[in-house]
Amino acid sequence: MGNFFGISFLILALALLLNTHSAFQPLQTSVAFSILGYNITCYVIPRAKDAFIKIGLYGKDMSKKGKPIIPETIGIIPAITYIFLMFCFIPFLFLKFLVIDTSGGGNREIGISQDYDKFKLFPHNKLSSYLSGMLSLESMILLGLIDDLFDIRWRHKFFLPAIASIPLLIVYYVDFGVTSILIPNFIKNYFELPFNNIDLKFGYYIYMAAVSIFCPNSINILAGVNGLEVGQSLVLSILLLLNDSCYLIPLDKNSPSYDSHLFSAAILIPYIGVSLALLKFNWYPSQVFVGDTFCYFSGMVFAIVGILGHFSKTLLLFFIPQIFNFLYSVPQLFAIIPCPRHRLPHFNPQDNKLYPSRVIFDKRLNPIKEKILILLENLKLLSLIKEKDIKTGEIIVKESSNFTIINLILVWFGPLREDHLCLVILILQFLVGVGSLIARHTIGPWLFGYDNLHWLVQ
Repeated sequence: MGNFFGISFLILALALLLNTHSAFQPLQTSVAFSILGYNITCYVIPRAKDAFIKIGLYGKDMSKKGKPIIPETIGIIPAITYIFLMFCFIPFLFLKFLVIDTSGGGNREIGISQDYDKFKLFPHNKLSSYLSGMLSLESMILLGLIDDLFDIRWRHKFFLPAIASIPLLIVYYVDFGVTSILIPNFIKNYFELPFNNIDLKFGYYIYMAAVSIFCPNSINILAGVNGLEVGQSLVLSILLLLNDSCYLIPLDKNSPSYDSHLFSAAILIPYIGVSLALLKFNWYPSQVFVGDTFCYFSGMVFAIVGILGHFSKTLLLFFIPQIFNFLYSVPQLFAIIPCPRHRLPHFNPQDNKLYPSRVIFDKRLNPIKEKILILLENLKLLSLIKEKDIKTGEIIVKESSNFTIINLILVWFGPLREDHLCLVILILQFLVGVGSLIARHTIGPWLFGYDNLHWLVQ
């Protein structure tokens, strides 16, 4: 039965590859490559996972009885599969610009498609954007693999994605170069400003580099539960595709946003294929661990579509849970509150459920920190273990739940089985993302008086 479905998927993929005359040809082709990526990844992972264990790439699943040995760094398989597929995708993405005969200089005289006028130049800027994205992605995959092999310190690897994003930023500067941001109407009216936007100049490139740093690291921080790294990445991909579809479904090729979101969708669809295959083996009970490689790979895919698709600010709306998790983790990340090496939820083998993990304070915290922790507990943002000092009558904080959104969900909902915990987080991610998408195209136009989704605001 498995072979039957595999052959069926391959036939479907070939059929889509041969269909080159549709208005959505790049998307149809990307669906075909997505199906191919799914099948290739599903084929390779079970045949390669034992080899990872043999060379020492494995870890213990701390949330299972007996703590079984699981192959690690398997995220390199879908990452490499994706890169190779996207190389093969290049001629299909630019199929309508290919020529049968030319007089030189890139002039298009006899072409495959009749949608474009004669003598139209090949879009080298689009090709350079695509190749710069793939170059940055390769760099991030290499960084992730090195991190999995050598366990690089957090402070050493944190800023490396900014270096990997340099090709993206250079191409953005050459081909687009917009560095201004709109001013909300209420600010403009209150201060009676004579202009509508502020040009951040070089500051905007710092912001985009920060996006490239944040996206991979935010997925890497929100991890530790079977299926969570891949699951959140798939939810983010679906949300971004929903945003892209708002610009593509009206089929207005003259819209300035059409090509950008067509590019974004074409990048995301094959990514979804390889990620679904990985999720098949990483879902509870996990057969493989994805490693940091997949987290960095996924984060850079999102940074690429956000920067080169020219919606890097909208991109962060879908990362609100990750942003919250980072801000929530800051006290431990920056050693304001003691941070244990692992902040994974505590597994109770008797009921097969996860409980919030805790940090134990070896010495008493200063009074200000204690009061803040008690306030957070009252706001249902922490779970504390306290005791009363017999001599002074003061309340002393002895233990606190770790500062991660995973532990926070367990504080809110109580002990959960691992797959149920993952589902709660993914549902929360999706609901917040849908709310952000609606707000982007309703509250956004009201705040700024403009929305490039022109068919919605007409």
